[in-house]
Amino acid sequence: MTQTAPVPLPVKLAYSAFMAVLVPVYWHYYGPTNFLYFCDVALIFTLIAIWSENALLISMCAVGILVPQTIWVADFLVNAAGVSLTGMTDYMFDADRSLFLRLLSLFHGWLPFLLLYLVWKTGYDRRALPSWTALAWLLLLICFFLMPPPTPHPGLTPVNINYVFGLSDHAAQTFMPPVVWLVGLLVGLPLVVFAPTHVLLGRIMPQASCRAAA
Repeated sequence: MTQTAPVPLPVKLAYSAFMAVLVPVYWHYYGPTNFLYFCDVALIFTLIAIWSENALLISMCAVGILVPQTIWVADFLVNAAGVSLTGMTDYMFDADRSLFLRLLSLFHGWLPFLLLYLVWKTGYDRRALPSWTALAWLLLLICFFLMPPPTPHPGLTPVNINYVFGLSDHAAQTFMPPVVWLVGLLVGLPLVVFAPTHVLLGRIMPQASCRAAA
């Protein structure tokens, strides 16, 4: 196994300070269901992982969100230039939304780079793919069967969490039955998003040591 380097204390402290602000603020404005989003789950897992230097948790987060968060970064940069590419980051430029909440949401931009750094420091744990896939399936099923669907005026209430009803928070997709869309996510995300990330990280990152993987 490859020997891994410890995560620097300033990184741990800075990240923990950020989370100490984000968690209560998000809980107050969005409610606890907001923490069912893949990205928010990754935030919490990363907080736990940087202190324990748990390579599996860090690797799981990287497998799960590197691709979507990279798309967020690209969409944000294009949007900043005045072009709405996917609509994913339109809310970041909505003057009617709280500037403070939008600034907190900038974590979408730096989290993928932090995760790459953390995987490099702790090593990549190849159990991340099946572990994150199982977690993602659980979250998708909870969001589909128990959480609110899209609504024309959602406000700050989390709806259509993890896009289980389509790509819009304002209306559900109608070009296929809802269950077929859900099955598409259950099958497509591991095949198209998680597995390629797993392969790439397994090739370019050091392998996790037994200690870091534990």
